Amino acid sequence: MAEGVRRADPSAQVDLCPVGDGGEGTMHALIAALGGTVHKASVTGPLGAPVSAEYAVCSGAETGIVELAQASGLALVPPQQRDPTKTTTFGVGELIILAARRGCASIIVCIGGSATVDGGAGLAQALGAKFFDRAGDLIQPPLTGAQLMRIATFERPTKRPTRLRVACDVTNPLCGPTGAAAVYGPQKGATPSQVRLLDDGLAHLAFIVGGDPTQPGAGAAGGAGFGLAALCGATLERGIDLVLDAIDFHQRCADASLVLTGEGRLDAQSLQGKAALGVAASAAHAGAPTIAIVGSTGPGAELTTDRACGGFLHHYISLADQYGLARALAEAAALLTQATTDVVARFMRET
Repeated sequence: MAEGVRRADPSAQVDLCPVGDGGEGTMHALIAALGGTVHKASVTGPLGAPVSAEYAVCSGAETGIVELAQASGLALVPPQQRDPTKTTTFGVGELIILAARRGCASIIVCIGGSATVDGGAGLAQALGAKFFDRAGDLIQPPLTGAQLMRIATFERPTKRPTRLRVACDVTNPLCGPTGAAAVYGPQKGATPSQVRLLDDGLAHLAFIVGGDPTQPGAGAAGGAGFGLAALCGATLERGIDLVLDAIDFHQRCADASLVLTGEGRLDAQSLQGKAALGVAASAAHAGAPTIAIVGSTGPGAELTTDRACGGFLHHYISLADQYGLARALAEAAALLTQATTDVVARFMRET
């Protein structure tokens, strides 16, 4: 994008602001803003096998950053093996423990991009929670989505950090037609019958452990938002707001003539706390228009320019619509630069 702006206007001043909404890449966006060190570790992956994952410790070692996708991300599961009844967030809890051991009293957990629908029970196990079935037998870790209905009693985690802040990339509740299983289960490989099984399991987990399953963000990452709040005492925050605050975005775009952002797919879900719309809302409040250049669009994309529906985009461009899906996938970087040049040149002519 920066190159595209400079091609349109070599004299333009460009302020690069890496952002994230709680999904993949949020950890590195925060480290770019706050400073710190990225560490690697072997933890339990979504299917139970070890995976190599990263976590970060910010400068001063007071704040740690854990990205759920590093340990339990959908990208870690081959397409033919995607089945959220069999995946776990256990490794996320292991990353939280590792950050706490480095002296981090406050830990930000970015929970987008998951392969899981275990309600956060797996990560709670890693933090010392114990779950028992109706016979009183301990349910052995790592706990997965299909096992939630087995839970009869539980003991809370014993290794919780002092403060857990959860960066959510969506505002969905835990259960129901807009909940974790119904909306995101199919994207993770769930069949219709598995969606019902998982939704019942999440409702059962909420009945057993308490908490608020209707809280915005409870359904994020297959219910990991709920588990972190109800079992681990975490606070749920809109991920994009947390990141924009950390990078002082509002002040940085106060003098901007134009803000450019992007997203892989722009659709109605983009209104539920995704980065592009969060950027647009913050920029609008600072008086700057925002144009999004996205990979593709889906149902509801038109709502992202309608303030009455919560959309603050001035305009959006789809690479797939403009250049064709095949080219958009094969030449994404070059086409993004070209589209940016065209957008900025047009914006300059119109203003």
